[in-house]
Amino acid sequence: MTTDFSPPFVQEWLATIQPASFEEAIPEPASAAIFSADMINGFLHFGPLASDRVRALADPVASLFERAWEHGVRNFVLCQDTHHPETPEFDAYPPHCLVDSPESETVPELANLPFADAFTIVEKNSLSPSIGTALDDWLSKHREVTTAIVVGDCTDLCTYQLAMYLRMRANALNIAGYSVIVPMNAVATFDIPHTDTQSASNAHPAEFFHEVFLYHMAQNGIAVVTSIS
Repeated sequence: MTTDFSPPFVQEWLATIQPASFEEAIPEPASAAIFSADMINGFLHFGPLASDRVRALADPVASLFERAWEHGVRNFVLCQDTHHPETPEFDAYPPHCLVDSPESETVPELANLPFADAFTIVEKNSLSPSIGTALDDWLSKHREVTTAIVVGDCTDLCTYQLAMYLRMRANALNIAGYSVIVPMNAVATFDIPHTDTQSASNAHPAEFFHEVFLYHMAQNGIAVVTSIS
């Protein structure tokens, strides 16, 4: 898949991306985990940062969860904004996904899955999945996990931070054979087009950031595939 939004070298790379089967991506289901970033109401369904583009992730991500479960995967880790009302992040973004609010709850498309009681929810107060969270503790207790499938939103923000953290952690700890995989059809970001009446600092062209950040993940050893089926 190529577009006209990103530089030519990124477009050339996008044209090489292929799908993967579950057998290829997850040869050993007991050693795999699905990690999601911010599949919560406040980014998909309602609130100041909800986005139609991100809402479109609900079905493909739920389908991936279901098929992974059928394939034998039993580790599902959902990293989710659960903000303190005084977080300095609100200097950069509107207040969103406050702790104990409906915005911070898992989207019903995932919460209503019959195996949702198997989910591990990791609450976070920033873009980082690891700073001040329980993620490292979970990873340390699940050393058998050597395949990480990363999905969610936004491609250039929390999803990027999650995928890169898992990749960098494995590198730093010399964990051989650790694989981080991002399916393109299960990640997305929001769109704020630039117009002549807006400051350029407000622009956030979705396809540009989506494609460039996927490219950067791949440059850092993360496997990017079009889909897993």
